[in-house]
Amino acid sequence: MASGNSAIRGSRVGAGPMGEQDRGFHADRVAISYWDALGNETVRYFAANLPDEEIPETIDSPQSGLPAGRDKENPPSLAKAEPYKTHLAYVKERRTEEEGVSLLEDALQQLRERRGQAPKD
Repeated sequence: MASGNSAIRGSRVGAGPMGEQDRGFHADRVAISYWDALGNETVRYFAANLPDEEIPETIDSPQSGLPAGRDKENPPSLAKAEPYKTHLAYVKERRTEEEGVSLLEDALQQLRERRGQAPKD
């Protein structure tokens, strides 16, 4: 090892004290606290000049995955999860029974015509 080396191990040449003069200007910001139903607090930082209506009322808590709101005494509750729906369930929401029968008959007729099995008139 070379003698006379007075540099601090792991530092860069020219490294000086850390501060805003070296690292740039830090924008003003505001801390907003959010609480979930389990009492976990999450702090998010937003620009101080951001209008209040652009700051979200609720976020997803990183600790629990539950929704978290700004009111510590009344945190948001978990929204009711919808059960899994099949493709058929979604189709039944969009179509009436009569529309379904009509569409099925049209599709069967087209299939029969392509296969040459259409009933003779």
